Amino acid sequence: MSQNVLQFKEETFRDDFVYSNSRWAIDRFPFPFDKDSYMYAVNLEPHTTGRAGSVYEKSFDVDEHYVAEMRERALTLLEDPLRCQSLPHMTLAGWDLLELIMTHKARDYPELFELHRNGLQWRWINKPLGIEQSFIFGDEASLPYGPMEYITRQSQGDWCVLDQRDGNLWMDAGMVTTQADWSLDFDIGMNFFEWHAPVPLAHELGIFQRALKFLLAIPQGAPARRLNWTMTVHPRHDTSPENYPKWGPDRTTVTADNVSELMYLRVELQSFWRLPRSNALVFPIRCYLIQLNELVSHPKWAKRFHRVLRDLPKELAEYKGFERNRALMVHWLSQFDDGALTSPGGGPN
Repeated sequence: MSQNVLQFKEETFRDDFVYSNSRWAIDRFPFPFDKDSYMYAVNLEPHTTGRAGSVYEKSFDVDEHYVAEMRERALTLLEDPLRCQSLPHMTLAGWDLLELIMTHKARDYPELFELHRNGLQWRWINKPLGIEQSFIFGDEASLPYGPMEYITRQSQGDWCVLDQRDGNLWMDAGMVTTQADWSLDFDIGMNFFEWHAPVPLAHELGIFQRALKFLLAIPQGAPARRLNWTMTVHPRHDTSPENYPKWGPDRTTVTADNVSELMYLRVELQSFWRLPRSNALVFPIRCYLIQLNELVSHPKWAKRFHRVLRDLPKELAEYKGFERNRALMVHWLSQFDDGALTSPGGGPN
């Protein structure tokens, strides 16, 4: 499969959980482990064009889950509009972000998106969602939502827009509906160290001090990226603290018989982009989900993930929220691990 024959799937991320990855989506999944062990690290690298067909090939990946994920976002915002917030001084950054996403998507996926510009008169066409919008760039009244909300309602993943001042980054705007147990409404207005305060071990290792220094220096036109990961019961996008009563009890339903069906590896492709007019830093967090049954179709991934989960420090497993079910996963994965050496890197081969 390629972007030219991309087929969008009918899926749900709540209630009946109708979700799966095609063979194409499994093969391109961003498996986050380049060796047989894991410890929290900065692991930042330039966000350059990757291998054809990979999730790194385009600036902002669009895949078979796009339409379903955008429907799920609309449902979440209908239930809780505070999942999208922008402090008053961040409006210019919102227009920066709108331009960034529109220009890259129209360039990278011309069969899906079009952007026509005549001075400040712009026309945006989103074919998968059936949207055609003419507007005046810089005029909020010409769009149905503010610029950040308008374009991130049409863009997979969460989007944090960080103001840079006083030698720090501040979470002053964002569209956050697919988060792994954190809250934009709680973090809005916090600085980099404040919103990362709950992460164990990393502070003692100086991880965040080094990360902040790197991020403050990101120039325009040279984005960076990293992978982060956790586990989720069911292919659920909304694992927010606000909705914990809906998803928290899921952890008690995992058994030895259903662990391979209920447990999903949840990987975030995080990238960092400097915005031109506002000098803000935009932080997209794109969520990918893969069921354990799908993951083990690649023998290397099955072996490596078994070893990573088995040897992970307890503090990290507790922070990521799956310590309760870790033994079940490790036991099930052990049947695929013959102890043989695995090749370097995160690819399946």
